[in-house]
Amino acid sequence: MSETLVVSSRGQITLPAALRKRLGIKSGDVVILEDRGNEVVLKPGIVLEIQHYSDEQIAQWDAEDKLSDQQRAEILDTLATAK
Repeated sequence: MSETLVVSSRGQITLPAALRKRLGIKSGDVVILEDRGNEVVLKPGIVLEIQHYSDEQIAQWDAEDKLSDQQRAEILDTLATAK
């Protein structure tokens, strides 16, 4: 698909409605622009929410994941015999 677009005085372009619909791009969505030498590539992008964990949550997970001495010995024994 090839389209001729006009760049406004503010450097803006309008993506054709059919292209936006095909790519699922809606008003307010994020797009990624890649500069590939003599080409400009636009791709749909996404914004992911990043969850922050407290020091207390991390400490709790560490405590829950801690191996017993017996579990640690079994794992080390398995690794030693696998060599």
